Amino acid sequence: METKRKALGKGLEQLFTNERLNLSDLENDIIKSATPADIIKIKIDDIRPNPYQPRKVFDEEALKELAESIKEYGIIEPIIVKKSIKGYEIVAGERRTRAATLAGLSKIPAIIRDFNDEEMMEIALIENIQRENLNPIEEAKAYDVIIKTNGLTQESVAKKFGKSRSYITNMLGLINLPDQIQNYIANKKISTSHARVLSKISSVSIQIDLAKKIVDENLSVRDLEKIASGNEIEKKNKIKRQVLPSLQYRIYENALENATGSKVKITNKKIEISYDSIKDLERILNILKIDVDKE
Repeated sequence: METKRKALGKGLEQLFTNERLNLSDLENDIIKSATPADIIKIKIDDIRPNPYQPRKVFDEEALKELAESIKEYGIIEPIIVKKSIKGYEIVAGERRTRAATLAGLSKIPAIIRDFNDEEMMEIALIENIQRENLNPIEEAKAYDVIIKTNGLTQESVAKKFGKSRSYITNMLGLINLPDQIQNYIANKKISTSHARVLSKISSVSIQIDLAKKIVDENLSVRDLEKIASGNEIEKKNKIKRQVLPSLQYRIYENALENATGSKVKITNKKIEISYDSIKDLERILNILKIDVDKE
C-alpha cells in the first residue's frame, strides 16, 4: 500500500485519509510530482470514461468553447488516467478529453497513475461537485451509490465532500421523488429548494400537482410553502379520504334499490328511501318484512 501511494505522488495517502477531498490538490500533487517522462501522449481511442462518472449530461456549448481553445492553445494540463484491461480509464479530465475529440485531436497528453475502485468513485464525484458540472439529481444519485457501495454514513460522506449533514440528507431525499419531478429538477425547471418542500408531502399525486403548478405559475419557494402548509392540501387529503366511503355507500345504495325497487340515498349515517304513495310505502315495508300495527 505504501509503495502504491508513493507511485501516486507525494502526499496522496494523506489526501485520501483526510476528512475532506480536494480535486485541485489531487491534480496539482500528481502533476508537480510527475517527471517529463511521466507525461506521455496516448490515443484518445484507447481512453474510456471513469466507470463511476456520475455525470450523464455534458454542456455541449461549453465543450465546443473548450474545443476551440484547445485548437488555438493546445492542451495545457495533461489528463490523469489509470491503466485498465483495455487501454485507459480517465481519473480526471473527461471534459478535456471530449473537447480534444471535438477539436480533432487523435492523441492527448496524460499521466498514468493507479487508483482503486473506491478512489475512482470519490474522484469522479468530487470533480463534478467542486467544478459544478453535476445537476442535483446526478449529485444525489452519486452520494447514494457511494454510501451503499462503500458502507459509509451520511455524516462521513458530508465530511469527505465538505458538505453539511443536512445537505447530504436533503440531496438524498431528491431521489425518492417521482421521476417526473426528478426530471423537472435535472432540467432546472424547479429548484432543489422547491424539491425539499415537495419531499415533505406524503401524497405522490399532490407532489406532482404542485410541481406542475411551480412550472406553470412560476411559484416561489415561499409561495409553495404557504400552499403546502395551508388548507389546499388539507382539502385534497379530505377529498381522498372521502373517496372510499363514497364508493362503499354507492354499493349499499344499489343493493337496497335492487331489493326495494325505490331510490335510496345514504348520507351522514342516514338511509333515505323514496316512495310515491302510501301504497308504495306499504310495498317497501312488506319487502323489508316490517309489520305495522294499524290499530
